[in-house]
Amino acid sequence: MAILAILALLFGAVFAVCCLLLAAFIGSLLYMVVLHHRLKDAGLRREERLLSTPLPADADLPHVVVQIPSFNEGPVVRRGAESAAALDWPRDKLHIQLLDDSTDETAEMVRQVAADLRAKGFDVVALQRTDRSGYKGGALHEAMQKTPYDFFAIFDVDYIPPTDFLRVCMRPFFAEPRTAFVQARFDFLNPHENALTEMQMVTLDAHLGIEQATRCWAGHPLPFNGTCGIWQRAAIDAGGGWKGDTVTEDLDLTYRGWVKGWRALFLTSVGVPGELPADTKTWLRQQQRWQDGFRHVSMRMFPEILKSRDITPSAKLAALLHLCMALNQPVLLVGVASGILAGLLAPSLVPLLLTLFVVTVAWVLVCATTFLRAGHNFIRGGEIPPLEFAVVLVRFVGGQIATVVRSFGVHFKKMFSKPKPVVFDRTPKRGN
Repeated sequence: MAILAILALLFGAVFAVCCLLLAAFIGSLLYMVVLHHRLKDAGLRREERLLSTPLPADADLPHVVVQIPSFNEGPVVRRGAESAAALDWPRDKLHIQLLDDSTDETAEMVRQVAADLRAKGFDVVALQRTDRSGYKGGALHEAMQKTPYDFFAIFDVDYIPPTDFLRVCMRPFFAEPRTAFVQARFDFLNPHENALTEMQMVTLDAHLGIEQATRCWAGHPLPFNGTCGIWQRAAIDAGGGWKGDTVTEDLDLTYRGWVKGWRALFLTSVGVPGELPADTKTWLRQQQRWQDGFRHVSMRMFPEILKSRDITPSAKLAALLHLCMALNQPVLLVGVASGILAGLLAPSLVPLLLTLFVVTVAWVLVCATTFLRAGHNFIRGGEIPPLEFAVVLVRFVGGQIATVVRSFGVHFKKMFSKPKPVVFDRTPKRGN
């Protein structure tokens, strides 16, 4: 009996620690909201100043390479390529690379689209690989070696940049030449298609409008979002180039460049619309890929950040806290399991465990609601009424529970199967 009591206390202690960690992780979002309100005016003034930087005459503008990765995404290939060709930039300095790893009829579509645009006078090349080595990161790396130019605008194939995207987003590079990349804000083609897409719109608005904008304004590490941005070759090279050994190559390169002193800019005023996953299965797979990639990058970059002598302690803390968000799911899974075991071994602990659980859940809901609403208000002016927003919040909570359950199933299977190499599980695009 004494052993059972000790085990119950041990599991109860683990449960309490997990509750505290979750409260701290989620509490960081509330801190970002506070910091956002404090820095917003100065941050928006700086953005306005950088975007008013005059461009050189067309003859003196740099060459820009537009890179569009694709894999079996036939419905949107032509639209994406034609959107790139429509960008307002001197035609002799606009180069389009269609990075296609497709194994279906998309491969022929890509070749045809490239040929059609070349016939109209555009510099478009289809770079097609016979394997997916390194996945998106590998494709970007190989394509970069095939051109001598210094600026790379990257778009996932379903995103449709406004025609003035380059005219606007290239300006900060002339004002601050040490800018690693300029990241535009996602907008959405189908935000009100169903409850899932509406929830994603609100969640991503909070991520972009609160997290990304505030990190930029505060000088914290600003993760590249994988699309809708322009990279400078020197920054890519300084970070060691694109790598394909993680499924979040964008986050990986961001941190590798950041520890070498390169900083980035997030633009709240430039939106680029793209497609949101409209079915739960696709969305859950996307979330799992992001979670897995976050953990890969965290394990790689923790030592690099800690040993760096060029990063201030406050910036290190911000970076480590950001990367620690990847531990949300593991901590939650361990906490739930520990709490159940503690309650089974010592029923007398149940009231205390339930109290800790209820307090933690309440805190999480307060922080999440404040964070999501602040982002929605900042980006869209609160277009969703409070009652409808409550429905979105319920959908958000349900989605988080679903991702945790799926993650548990994935990791449970991994425990009883042979280790497998990292696989990039793309998000299918419908082109609606």
